[in-house]
Amino acid sequence: MHKNLDFYFDLGSPASYLAWTQLPALCARHQAHLLYRPMLLGGVFQATGNASPVMVPAKGRYMFIDLARYAERYGVPFGLPLGFPVNTLNLMRGLIGTQLHAPERFEALLKVLFEGLWVQQRNLSDPDVLGRTLAEGGFDAQAFQTLAARADVKEALKAATQQAVERGLFGAPTCFVDRQMFFGQDRLDFVEQALAGQ
Repeated sequence: MHKNLDFYFDLGSPASYLAWTQLPALCARHQAHLLYRPMLLGGVFQATGNASPVMVPAKGRYMFIDLARYAERYGVPFGLPLGFPVNTLNLMRGLIGTQLHAPERFEALLKVLFEGLWVQQRNLSDPDVLGRTLAEGGFDAQAFQTLAARADVKEALKAATQQAVERGLFGAPTCFVDRQMFFGQDRLDFVEQALAGQ
């Protein structure tokens, strides 16, 4: 019986980006289903009283060094986007809207947005920069904005974020294998053990 891996993430989380670069192959190794769970990290922080590590300057400085170490280990490009931290509300709405209304394009859009932020280091909260990035990736920028503005899409993101909080999330990325929760991209070895049934 194949296991499911629920991947809760926000595009603005650098650790979520690093996890995303590894999870598809990890799931493939164990014939697990990777279930993408977009949610709004700011909403999770507000609901749980948590905050970004960058709010503590010394912790923030160390975090970026540590993330760069993991990027090197994984062999993936990584850099901070201009304007970091980036407001991802519009991005996450457009992403979850695509998941709901055009699921066949969801993974391609996810790649465009994650790489736009963390590889091309673009400030995707800037509408012009986002529009150019979407167009380069084969997406219609106006259609994305129209989708992100839909009432049902806004409610879907709110509901997804609330569901994440109810499940015990306090940050991103967070993975679940069955009922086991694993916080952080630096816990993927434990995720793999859980998928292997160890």
